[in-house]
Amino acid sequence: MAATSSTLQRQDRPGHELLPAFGSMELNVSEIERLASVIAGSALGLYGLTRRSLGGAVVAAVGGCLVYRGLTGHCPVYEALGIDTRDAHQRRAAVRAGHGVRVDTSLTIDRPAEELHRFWRRLENLPRIMRHLKSVRELDDKRSHWVAKGPLGISAEWDAEIITDREPSVIAWRSLPGSEVDTAGSVHFTPAADGRGTQLKVELKYDPPAGKAGALIARLFGEAPEEEIEEDLCRFKKLMEAGKIPTMAADHSLAET
Repeated sequence: MAATSSTLQRQDRPGHELLPAFGSMELNVSEIERLASVIAGSALGLYGLTRRSLGGAVVAAVGGCLVYRGLTGHCPVYEALGIDTRDAHQRRAAVRAGHGVRVDTSLTIDRPAEELHRFWRRLENLPRIMRHLKSVRELDDKRSHWVAKGPLGISAEWDAEIITDREPSVIAWRSLPGSEVDTAGSVHFTPAADGRGTQLKVELKYDPPAGKAGALIARLFGEAPEEEIEEDLCRFKKLMEAGKIPTMAADHSLAET
């Protein structure tokens, strides 16, 4: 899908790490990034300390944060976004910074996070709630093949991979290189503040290419992609809470509730 994030447990990569992990924080930073953070942070820290000024103190503090990131292998920003860059054969980001269309939307569903995660993680369920999807076929534990339906019977296809699956809190994905659509995103399942149900938040970004395939993908969500995703999530809410999906005629009234 330019998607709107069985359980895959993340395992430590084989082999020896260049930098050891400190403390009990979960690793989510690649070895290359960790090493670069330690080197850059050390340089900034030393430079800042030699300045003996407020500005120098700020530079030293930034350097210290980088060293800490490198030594622990943990980045709080990555954690919040559901990103894990530890893959030793990491490919480029699916969507270039500053490009494409970004959609952020959320709603509360009166069901446990574990149940919502279980439904979403079985990617073949997604065409049941997302009208623009024709099919999703899981190729293995991480990779899947997506087919989206567009106007005039034209379809667009691409392969994607799960890059983070932390049950039951987050699923994150990105399209694979060579796909017709560059897409990346995540879905987060957080217990609601009042203790009733789960807040589901979808963060999605897609960058359609030029040509017919790009024109198709650009039209999949119409002129208001966030509204289309919200309607998809409303169908998901109805399915999980009531056990059935509303008819197309009821979609708009449901989205307004």
